Amino acid sequence: MAKTLELTFLSTMGKPSKLTIDNPVEPINPAAVKAAMDQIIAANAFDGNGGDFVQAKEARLLERNVTEYELA
Repeated sequence: MAKTLELTFLSTMGKPSKLTIDNPVEPINPAAVKAAMDQIIAANAFDGNGGDFVQAKEARLLERNVTEYELA
């Protein structure tokens, strides 16, 4: 089962931008995630849709099952 931590930020124009982290360390510590998101905003590390990140909107852990089939 593949897991991804999805971080959603709002830009200066109010548009959402997402960053994803594959195989995050679990259990997820919400306070640490919020602190990391605040550091990303403060460092102005990314330019998202519609400008710089200005607000941490949400974080969520996504789980997905992948079944591959060999095609003959």
